[in-house]
Amino acid sequence: MSKENILTMEEELDPEKERRKRWSSFVECEAANFFIDNKIEKMTIEDGNGSKAKFSRTKDGTIKVEYTSTMNL
Repeated sequence: MSKENILTMEEELDPEKERRKRWSSFVECEAANFFIDNKIEKMTIEDGNGSKAKFSRTKDGTIKVEYTSTMNL
């Protein structure tokens, strides 16, 4: 049995909350590392479900990240 088909209790009880959590985790980890490693000045990503993230470098060299998560009711 594949681990991809197994849901945690949190995913079963509130799948939208879990999806938002995965999105924020992806933005703060994998996407941020990509932005840093490739020395990008500005980057915008979207997951196709309404969640978006914007990365930019400030004048003092820090990274600014803004992200949203959209929930369909």
